[in-house]
Parts: sequence; C-alpha cells; structure tokens
Amino acid sequence: MTLPRPHRFDVYVAVGGLLGGLLLVGIGLGTRTREDPVTLFDGPWPILVPLTVMSGCELLRRAAPRTALLIATPAICADVLTQGSLATVLMFTDIVYAAVVYGPLASARRIQWITGLLTVAGTLVPYVAWREPEALLIGVVIGIVAYGPAATGWIVRNHRDAAEAARLRAEQTALLAEMDRAQAVSSERARMARELHDLVANHLSAIAIHSTAALSLDDPATSRDALTVIRENSVAGLAEMRRLIGILRDAADDTAPAAAPTLDSLDALAAGARANGLDVRLDADPGVVPAPVGLAAYRIVQESLTNALKHAAPGRVRVCVVRRDGSLAVTVTSPFGDREGPRAPGSGAGLVGMRERVALLGGTFEAGPTRDPASADGKIWAVHALLPLTEGDSA
Repeated sequence: MTLPRPHRFDVYVAVGGLLGGLLLVGIGLGTRTREDPVTLFDGPWPILVPLTVMSGCELLRRAAPRTALLIATPAICADVLTQGSLATVLMFTDIVYAAVVYGPLASARRIQWITGLLTVAGTLVPYVAWREPEALLIGVVIGIVAYGPAATGWIVRNHRDAAEAARLRAEQTALLAEMDRAQAVSSERARMARELHDLVANHLSAIAIHSTAALSLDDPATSRDALTVIRENSVAGLAEMRRLIGILRDAADDTAPAAAPTLDSLDALAAGARANGLDVRLDADPGVVPAPVGLAAYRIVQESLTNALKHAAPGRVRVCVVRRDGSLAVTVTSPFGDREGPRAPGSGAGLVGMRERVALLGGTFEAGPTRDPASADGKIWAVHALLPLTEGDSA
C-alpha cells in the first residue's frame, strides 16, 4: 500500500510546525509546568514525541484528512500528559480544520457533532465533579482547540461549495446561451434562405423561360418581347436582392432597408405573373391584417405563382385571399402539370418554407393534387393556408 503524495503546502506546514516546536522546546517554553498535576512526563524529550507525530499528520492534512485526524487525536492526548507544546496544539487545530474542509461531507458533519459534544461534556462534567467555576475553562479550551476549527472549516466548506455551484451555474448558463445563439443563427440562416428563395425564384424562373423561348424561336419580334420580360424581371430581382442585403447590413442613417411587402402588393404581383405568361385571376379582399400574417400570405401567393410558372400545365391560375371565421384564407389553384420532378405550387423548398411560415403563426397548411370537375382533366394542384388573425396568434 503506497502512501498518498503530500501537497506542497502541507509539507511547508509540517516543516514549519516541527521547527517551531523544536524552537519552543529549545528555549524551554511549554504550556504547563513540571508541578502541574496533569504532567506525568516532565522534561523536554517527551514533548518531542507528540510534536513529531503531529508534524507527520500535517503531511496528510489534504491527501488523507481522516487518517491524519485519527492519528493526531491520540497525539494531542499524549501531549496533555507532558509539559505540552503550543506548536503541537496549533497543528492539531489545523488538522481538525483540514478534516472538515477536505474530508468527505459525512465525516465533516460527524466531526462537528463530536467536537460539539466534547465541548459540552468538557464544560459540564468538570464543573459537576469539582464545583469550581474555574472548571468551566476546560470546556472553553476544548471548544477553542476542537470545536472552533471544526466550525470554521464547516463555514469555509459551505462557502467553497456555494462558489463551486455558482461557477457551474455560470458555465451552464454560458453553454445554454451559446446553444441559443447557435440555434438563433441557424434559424436566421434558414429564414434568409427562404427569403432568397421567395424573392428571387420567381424572377429567375421567368428569365429562364423567356430566354429559352428567345433562343428557340427565330423571330425578331418574339425575341424582343422575351428580352423585354427578361430585363424587367432582372431589374425587379436586383431590387429585391438589394432590399435583402439592406436587411442584413446594420441600419445606418441613410441605409435603412425598405419595408416588407404587404397584401396591397398582390395586384402588382399578379400583374408581373401575367407579364410572364400566366393566366392569373386574383380575388383578394383581406382587409386590414397583422403585418406577420400579411407577409406570410404574400409569400405563399408569390411562391405559388413561381411554381405555377415553372411546373403547371397551361391554364388559369386562381388566387383567393379572403377573411373566413376570424382567419385569413389563402387558396391558390393551378392546372396539374405532368412534368418530371417537383410539381406546381408548394413543391420542394418552397413547400417547406410555406409550411414553416404558417406553423409559426399557428395556422394550417395543405398542398397537393386534388380533383376539380371544372378542369379539363378533372385534376388540379391546390395550395390552401389558414392564418389566424387573433392578436395572440399573429404576434
């Protein structure tokens, strides 16, 4: 069995206590005289035995505090039978203190109880036995030597544990703050990705379709019309990109971003879709709605028209935005396309973005093919969103 390696500070304490005790023995200074009735072993040499044992216990004050206290207790009792050394008493108080501070919690509590009971017993028993007021001083000495260091160690241990708990809470708070920050950054990136998709996809789709038409048809008039539409969509796309970049930048005196689109812009949105070749019928009577609801409804219509331009079969696209039972109902229907890949409004990334917008407002969202007797083949693609207009849901 290997002994634990002592802490450097404990070595300093042990050496200092031993040298101090030797100095006191050398000058003949003890805590009792030879004539004291308690002194059974007089002379300087008996003092060295408990002094040396106590110095060895100081080496274990932090590495093995309970073992040090168990060995130091007989040593201090043996010191009482000699002329005594103040260095031995001081080192014993330090060992009691270290046993409470560095020992297990259960041992620290027991040491407090034991030293407290010894103090009470040391006060009452001598007084009852001798009926002398001076006998009370024995309890005072025991309290100073044993209970005082134990109580001090308990206070220091409580403060140390409280500081450690506060440090752990601070680390947990910092970790949670970092996790919240990372989640916020991730959410903001996803939101900006949806904004980019909603803002630019419509114009890029129109540019791609009309540039393909201009390249495939050898007709100057058709090419000129297609290039006109391409230019209009390019300018509009660049304007919306500048607006989005303005949002990302820090607001300055003259660089504030433009306002977000509202439902009042649905007519312009439908007109742009008609210019790109869609047959759009708009039925919009939303009234005054909260800003988040209006922006969500506008983005749903914008993405639906973009997907209709890319994937729907030729035919009429119907857009309906009306109030219904305390909610704003947004419905977009288009002919079902038979092309490969994502189909019609609400497919791919646009579908995910629309679902997330509606979910954030506490509404419902549905998208997919459905039957319509009024259509040529009886099948259309429909997007339907129901956005609550109550203040709590739209905040």
